[in-house]
Amino acid sequence: MAELVIAGAGPQALSLSCLLLQKRPQWRRRLRVLDPSGTWLAHWQSQMGRYEIPWLRSPSPHHPHPNPHALRRFAQESQRLGELEGPYGLPHTALFADFCRSVVADFQLTGRVQAAAAEEIRLPPSGDAAIELTLSDGSVVAAQRLVIATGADAPVLPGWVGAIAGPHPPEALQHSQALDLAACHGLTGQHLVIVGGGLTSAHLALGALRRGARVSLFCRRELRCKAFDADPGWLGPRYLKDFRAEPCWHRRRQQVLEARDGGSVTPQLAGQLQQARARGHLQLNEGCQIASAQWVQGQWLLHCRDGSRHCADRLWLATGHHQGVSHQPLLRQLQAQRPLALVDDWPVLSGDLCWPGTRVHLMGGLAALQLGPAARNLFGGREAAQRICRAAIKS
Repeated sequence: MAELVIAGAGPQALSLSCLLLQKRPQWRRRLRVLDPSGTWLAHWQSQMGRYEIPWLRSPSPHHPHPNPHALRRFAQESQRLGELEGPYGLPHTALFADFCRSVVADFQLTGRVQAAAAEEIRLPPSGDAAIELTLSDGSVVAAQRLVIATGADAPVLPGWVGAIAGPHPPEALQHSQALDLAACHGLTGQHLVIVGGGLTSAHLALGALRRGARVSLFCRRELRCKAFDADPGWLGPRYLKDFRAEPCWHRRRQQVLEARDGGSVTPQLAGQLQQARARGHLQLNEGCQIASAQWVQGQWLLHCRDGSRHCADRLWLATGHHQGVSHQPLLRQLQAQRPLALVDDWPVLSGDLCWPGTRVHLMGGLAALQLGPAARNLFGGREAAQRICRAAIKS
């Protein structure tokens, strides 16, 4: 039996694995990590590459190693301090990837990710018995404790997408989840409409411009520029003290939504977008929402709510992913077997991020009612790892 099974092998799962092994090295053989890729950070690295993201938005102390100074020390020892950007030391993508590989090696986690996904969960009748997992390869695993750190994977599609009548080429309409800039050929001279006002839309817009496309960026409100996706006060006691003292889960959810306040772009990206706009290569349509789309004679005809009409060769949707229990198959199974309170589809977890009445913990955005607005970020991964590790060690 595995002492602890972690579903997912992203940065948050790595944070937990490292912290746990730092405190309990003898658990190495009883720790099992599952991910369809069979490698650490595969999805993260793929996303950074597909969108051609040059550096992270998280400051240098936020990373999977238990020591917050480890990344800066790695950069210094490898003579790469120049790859820590700006006053917050935002790490370049390549530096962060190399650092994470060194962390995996240092904690002897190389080759420890099983290429499989957890597809079915069967909870025991009592809390002390094992959790039974059926994996995508057909095998069955017994776990004393399970951590779900798989992130969100259901894309948000605007309502008008489902109303599109008739066929169109697959490459004519794509969600960012399926996009790889390196594989996008033939963009020169084409007009792309990108829907969204966050980091992903900005990176895709700049990538398309580099490939010779004309780009129109459609944002449902004014494009906003922020260094971080939430105020830095949420990365410490300044705001979190009052948040944790708030007894109403609905008010907590509202605080999370207000703190993140939808998508935004960094000052660096905003500057690049404004330069492209000044050169006439980028059109920014703020406060403009598409009402309907038609594929007519090899082009999109877009009707907007403000009455305007636009034509485009391709539509890219940078509209995010669903965050909620109902959108994740494993969590739907848990809710069916051991129902818990939901606040607009967000789970009300215990203080150690446990699904009440079970030994199943959640990491990532769906732990936001406990952790706050940074739950899905690297900072949130560190906080989640500390809570789960304390619970695992006590048991």
